[in-house]
Amino acid sequence: MAHIQLLNDQLPGIVGLLDYRRETAQPLSALAEILLRGDSTLSSGEREMIASYVSFKNECHFCHSSHGAAAAAHLNKDANFLDDIKLGFVKTPVSAKLRTLLNIAAHVQQGGKKVTEADIAAARKEGATDREIHDTVLIAAAFCMYNRYVDGLGTWAPPGNDAYMPMGEKLAKEGYMVY
Repeated sequence: MAHIQLLNDQLPGIVGLLDYRRETAQPLSALAEILLRGDSTLSSGEREMIASYVSFKNECHFCHSSHGAAAAAHLNKDANFLDDIKLGFVKTPVSAKLRTLLNIAAHVQQGGKKVTEADIAAARKEGATDREIHDTVLIAAAFCMYNRYVDGLGTWAPPGNDAYMPMGEKLAKEGYMVY
């Protein structure tokens, strides 16, 4: 049970929180829409992978699982893909560029000042553009906020990977602008 009385305590994770406070739901949803589905040279699947990876590192089960499921939908993967995210993409082929961006995202998750010149140079060496580096840092920072919002209010989350696959499909097809 959440730490506050939600309007619909049957809605998991951020979904219940967005329903509770619709005036904050709109800008939070708009930010997710821009970051994860907006114009970018990184695919939506890659950006969802970054969001899911940071969320896993933050121990936010709901966000890790829902965004991992969205990445799986974009990339035609099954529910086992969520476990591979936890392992650091050992089974899933990931480009050298994306791997350097995931490293940057992991450093943002630890604290913004953990991102080093060497991290940026490595990403550039693999072909990452300034825009891709910018967006990676912003996705990681935003998901640190979303994760803390979800877990800080004690929302509930279904336990298994399979429970998130329909949500992931819906996010991949319809996006984040529900409010």
